[in-house]
Amino acid sequence: MSVAACPECDAQVKIEPDTRVSEIVECGDCRSELEVTSLEPATLTQAPEVEEDWGE
Repeated sequence: MSVAACPECDAQVKIEPDTRVSEIVECGDCRSELEVTSLEPATLTQAPEVEEDWGE
């Protein structure tokens, strides 16, 4: 298991060994949804907001 810093609150977020790039994880401190952008070293960014599709 590795750890990465939350980009929102700088808390340590645990990255499980079976986690993949582009997977969404949650910060245990601030509850932000974070996207795994790299595994070596473990790097997180703020997950993109899901926008509604109005059928356009």
